[in-house]
Amino acid sequence: MALRIVDGHNDLPWALRRTGEVDVSEPRPHLHTDLPRLRAGQVGAQFWSVYVPCSYTGDAAVTAVLEQVDLVHRLVARYPDHLAAATTADDVAAAMASGRVASLLGAEGGHCIGGSLGVLRMLRRLGVRYLTLTHNLNVDWADSATDEPGCGGLSPFGREVVAEMNRIGMVVDLSHVAETTMRDALATTTAPVLFTHSSCRAVTDHPRNVPDDVLGALRANGGVAMVTFVPRFVSTAVASWDERLAEAMAAAGLDHRDLRARDAFAAAWGGPPPPRATMDDVLAHLDHAREAAGVDHVGIGGDYDGCPELPAGLEDVSCYPALFDALADRGWSAADRAKLAGENALRVLRAADDAGRLPP
Repeated sequence: MALRIVDGHNDLPWALRRTGEVDVSEPRPHLHTDLPRLRAGQVGAQFWSVYVPCSYTGDAAVTAVLEQVDLVHRLVARYPDHLAAATTADDVAAAMASGRVASLLGAEGGHCIGGSLGVLRMLRRLGVRYLTLTHNLNVDWADSATDEPGCGGLSPFGREVVAEMNRIGMVVDLSHVAETTMRDALATTTAPVLFTHSSCRAVTDHPRNVPDDVLGALRANGGVAMVTFVPRFVSTAVASWDERLAEAMAAAGLDHRDLRARDAFAAAWGGPPPPRATMDDVLAHLDHAREAAGVDHVGIGGDYDGCPELPAGLEDVSCYPALFDALADRGWSAADRAKLAGENALRVLRAADDAGRLPP
């Protein structure tokens, strides 16, 4: 089966920012993503995350997200034979037809708009197609899955943000948000939502995963849960190890939600080595998401270059064909695999194209 993967979330832009590189012409040992491996993985469209850590606030966060948008535009310009800028579902189809990887933008963390609907509108003008409402910490107007309750879901301004995203055709991304925020957003939005990189709470009990009632609500909303590969979200054994890591970090006065601090602490920690997540762990989440949400409401958001290590068998972006071969062995039909690979996600993008309009 020839694949056309539409991946919901890849953190390559931040990985490149940290190293100062923009060369992805060949594999590098510290990256999961490059042009040859995108080809081998049959990736047809990629939402590149223009991520900003929660340590950036106010004007600094706005500046950083604009710099991340600029980085992706420069990356696309550097490799015009391989990458094509895309802002609509039609652009994605045209890029795929030309044999290039459609490059879409998704902003991760509502703090990057600085509390301003004007900044939100400008990001949309620059081609950003989704906003993840929070990252690991709350924003003033929305609660995160990994922070203490703040406003109890969405504040009145948070509902304004969702309504404005609907109006201008920006997809609401509910990965990273608290359950209360998920439910408030689903009650507010008039357009389908995405979970761009989350897995299933019933399979691995982690707050970053989606509970079954919310997965079921995607049927009425028309949205898609894009299952991610992050080991602590897909493996109960890794999640338990990560809880012990969090306790050790807290004892040392460090915040486990700070991704850079967590990676550095884990590398030097004298505790037990982490167990290894596997492709079978991911397959279990995909099977459950299909059952709980329906096959029309599942997708893939690998989160490559967003964590140090991926499950065995899914080490980099070249591994998608192996995953889809395994799904075929588990009884997923060709039609169902095509929906998972990208048809469902593109339906959500097209719905946003049709319902919203660029701000005047």
